[in-house]
Amino acid sequence: MRNNFTDYEMRTIALVGPPGSTFAFVTASILGKFLMPQISYSASHESLSQKQLYPSYLRTIPSDKLQIDVILTLMQRFRWRWIAIVGSNDDYGRQGLQDLYSLATSNGLCVAYQGLIPDSTDRTSVRRMVANIVQVRVRLTVVFSTYFNARIFFQEVINANVTDYVWIGSESWSVDSQVAALPNIRSIGSILGVSVQQISFPRLIDFEMDYVKSVKATASGQYDCNQMCQNCRTFTLQNMSIPNQFAMSTSFNVYSAVYAIAHGLHQLLDCRSRRCRNETVYPWQLLQYVKKVNFTLYNQSICFDSNGDPATGYDIVMWSWDGDAPSFKVIGSYSKVAGRLQLMEELKWHTKDNSVPESICSRECGKGERRVQTGAHSCCFDCIPCPKMTFVNTSDLYTCRPCGSDEWSPMKSELCYPRSLEYLPWTDPLSLVLLFIITLLLLLVVAFAVIFVQNLDTPVVKSAGGKMCLLMLCCLAGSCCTLYCYFGRPGVVTCLVRQPVFSVSFTVCFSCIVVHSFQIVCIFKMATHMPRMYDMWVKKNGSDIFVAVSTAGQVLICIIWMVVKRPSPIEDYGTFPEQIILKCSETASVGSVAQVAYIGLLTMLCFTFCYMGKDLPDNYNEAKCISFSLLVYFFSWIAFFTTYIVYQGKYIAAVNVAAVLVSVMGILIGYFTPKCYVILFRPELNTTEHFQTAIQNYTKKQSAAG
Repeated sequence: MRNNFTDYEMRTIALVGPPGSTFAFVTASILGKFLMPQISYSASHESLSQKQLYPSYLRTIPSDKLQIDVILTLMQRFRWRWIAIVGSNDDYGRQGLQDLYSLATSNGLCVAYQGLIPDSTDRTSVRRMVANIVQVRVRLTVVFSTYFNARIFFQEVINANVTDYVWIGSESWSVDSQVAALPNIRSIGSILGVSVQQISFPRLIDFEMDYVKSVKATASGQYDCNQMCQNCRTFTLQNMSIPNQFAMSTSFNVYSAVYAIAHGLHQLLDCRSRRCRNETVYPWQLLQYVKKVNFTLYNQSICFDSNGDPATGYDIVMWSWDGDAPSFKVIGSYSKVAGRLQLMEELKWHTKDNSVPESICSRECGKGERRVQTGAHSCCFDCIPCPKMTFVNTSDLYTCRPCGSDEWSPMKSELCYPRSLEYLPWTDPLSLVLLFIITLLLLLVVAFAVIFVQNLDTPVVKSAGGKMCLLMLCCLAGSCCTLYCYFGRPGVVTCLVRQPVFSVSFTVCFSCIVVHSFQIVCIFKMATHMPRMYDMWVKKNGSDIFVAVSTAGQVLICIIWMVVKRPSPIEDYGTFPEQIILKCSETASVGSVAQVAYIGLLTMLCFTFCYMGKDLPDNYNEAKCISFSLLVYFFSWIAFFTTYIVYQGKYIAAVNVAAVLVSVMGILIGYFTPKCYVILFRPELNTTEHFQTAIQNYTKKQSAAG
């Protein structure tokens, strides 16, 4: 077949070179058709690793992709986020600029400016490029360029008097002696670069030193040559110097490329027995063995990966001007195998205080502050504090996220904290005090009930209401029992029982006081003026009917309340940001206010009848005592609702308990205690004769007044 080159015998079976990527593309395309091994020592373009296009291309210099990774890692290490990128106007620079821009932007760095360095004939464009870099206020510029274009660029940087910048150089020029020799280049700032790994190559150094000496010795003799030859010899001697270690790195790449071909040929011809097979070698055969070579040369491992790239990494160099001439100091290295950058702990920066130069558009926001972008670049932003109940984290620096319902956060927070569940526990010191008072008050009510039962037929008990007093004491005992429902975690039963039972109990109690006050006024003032009405009140058991009707009204309010909106345990998230208050929904609700207001109407009736009977006999005049009980009730609940307006924490339950306790004690002290005092300590006043005498004296006063 015409395109079958399998058995085509070629005079050359392998190629070392060429040095540049532009030429390597041409040779790699041609030699790939013949599968001829081509090992370049200096062409580092990333696209040459594509085996579909260049199947026989290998190299002993790392790919530009690795170089770009090293530069990105270096910028991330020193937190340089606001950068400029320039490259030479050739395949090497254009591809490097494009790849570095994509990688930098995808990793959160902002490229404020990018451009290509034109040829030396267009110095105006270079000056404009330098002016643009200064204008965008970057402090770091990556120069991914060949050494020739780098010299052009830095000459204009020096002319523009640009100082205190950081410059990162690519492998092509980072250790170039001609760039370093530019006048006043030390004034531009700190220069770092990526360089192929430094290799100790003593035999080659000795050889070149001997060669340089022999050439110089020969040139010092007398030769009969024309002017052009003299110029050539002069140029050669001026640029010829003893090679340094960095220059040897490129020579080592050539050296290792030759050795790689030699090792592949050695294995192909089975030369292990020191007798090689004498047969025709085709390029495609040699290629298979060259790809698999793995040997050590000057303590360096020489091998190729699946893309034909070496396993070597890069050195990081920094330019130093300790003397008159600059030197290149290795400050770290990047291992391709480990994928890790290692740097010296202390670096000498060309700044006033030897501090690491900054290159940022905006300083990082403080703790709990979100970014607000102010331009086209994400690196330029303002900082705004996140409000309470929100947070900002590293996953999204531009948004204040709300906390969950069971979480909270202060202003300027980076995380949310769990809320604490708050309620009035049984073991709280305040709870223990209140429980003791409740139990003591309940025992006091029981004691009063026992005293009244034992003295039920005495005038004092009869004048206080008789059996109706026992009903009142039972209601007060029930109110005290409901107070135990305010402690511990609120439950369905406790929320459903405590407020309605209290309301009904106090309604019965105040209804009895209203009836008792009304009956005393009727006996002394209305019986003579309205005898029919008084008789009807007595015969029809008006007192019992009034207590039943008024109690039924309160019960109806409770039923409507439970049907419309039944009291239940709720979780209050809005009162305190860091707490979840567990409470019952009836506190200060419409139904609760309606119940208290209903009791308030009964107290107003009590005040009215007390005022009407203020001039009754002392034994029957209870206006002061009842008024005291009513005022205590009013003030206790006014205090409770006032406290509820300003505070709704877990201790509002304790305030509610205190309001009920004070209300119960007000009735006990104002209504029942004076009567118990007479029964126990003034028995002479608890007689029928004493009460009749008091009535007669009242009648005489009324007659005299009439």
